[in-house]
Amino acid sequence: MNISSTLGPKLSAQATRQKRGAILADGSSQDAFVEFERVQKSYDGENLVVKDLNLAMPRGEFLTMLGPSGSGKTTCLMMLAGFETATHGDIRLGGESINNIPPHKRGIGMVFQNYALFPHMTVAENLSFPLEVRKMAKSEREKKVKRALDMVQMGAFGGRRPAQLSGGQQQRIALARALVFEAELVLIDEPLGALDKQLREHMQFEIKRIADNLGITVVYVTHDQTEALTMSDRVAVFDDGRIQQLAPPDLLYEAPENSFVAQFIGENNTLEGVIEQIKGDTCLVKLDNGDLIDAKPVNVTKAGERTRVSIRPERVEFNKDRLSPDAHLLKATVKEFIYMGDIFRTRISVAGNDDFIIKTRNAPDQVRLEPGAEIEIGWLAQDCRALDA
Repeated sequence: MNISSTLGPKLSAQATRQKRGAILADGSSQDAFVEFERVQKSYDGENLVVKDLNLAMPRGEFLTMLGPSGSGKTTCLMMLAGFETATHGDIRLGGESINNIPPHKRGIGMVFQNYALFPHMTVAENLSFPLEVRKMAKSEREKKVKRALDMVQMGAFGGRRPAQLSGGQQQRIALARALVFEAELVLIDEPLGALDKQLREHMQFEIKRIADNLGITVVYVTHDQTEALTMSDRVAVFDDGRIQQLAPPDLLYEAPENSFVAQFIGENNTLEGVIEQIKGDTCLVKLDNGDLIDAKPVNVTKAGERTRVSIRPERVEFNKDRLSPDAHLLKATVKEFIYMGDIFRTRISVAGNDDFIIKTRNAPDQVRLEPGAEIEIGWLAQDCRALDA
């Protein structure tokens, strides 16, 4: 079934890209569909849980708000939905302020963490309910309910009750209910946490596929970094009420802007040291054990500054042929070798860090490192980032 045929005109891929290109470096945009401007939120009048948030989204974007518990991401979603009120600042939808518009008049679809399906209603009645609230005629309601169920490939389940559905089916129905009145914006709050791993991964792709085919704008909240990297056009990483970095998934992983993002997104190795010198796009770092390494200076500015260098496990090399002849090499001891099917995961001790990880692909020519082996490791300078201490 072609899902894109179930709604009217959709945002083309080219149009979506053009809209996204309108977003400026500071996050603002003349053409933004969703905007937070200097938004703050406090529950007690003293402590801010959201601090001076500025964020702009174009139509058709799938943006994920990612962060640990208490970082402010869910509060931002609730303010956008209208269930919480901003203490300061403005929230706009399609250029119009929605601060004083009640939730049911914002035209926003919402998928809750617990699905929030009415157990005493059938699937069709659950979907029809928000249309009844809007005083829609019965014939029109039935048409929209059928169309929404077809979108999520659940057209044969209209007569069942939620208790007769699996977790994945309930998730689809919750999504269909958010789409039933053809909302341009859908908010999704940690919807996959109760599902098993295989179903969770399947639903990640399903939700993203439906969103892309319909051209809707999605704000998705999760603390699961895999979900964020898999589903999103951009990810806003939250901590302590602020966006620490806003970027597409690949940039977020490959080019973290600070130590928090480097540690929170994916697996990461860190070594502590001091900047010896900065020369162009490379810096020399003296580690706390005296070893010297090359790195890319990210948010360090001068010699003598403390730094925490970040290197992804898959970027670490122990094959010298893959490194430049002048690369700095570190002596290391293999502590543990773990076979994980598609990859080998090796834990080593290096420069005072006993939990430094190397990931290598499982290939016939790949060397298996034995515990106790003495090796030398290195990396390309551009793969190692000198971040804040």
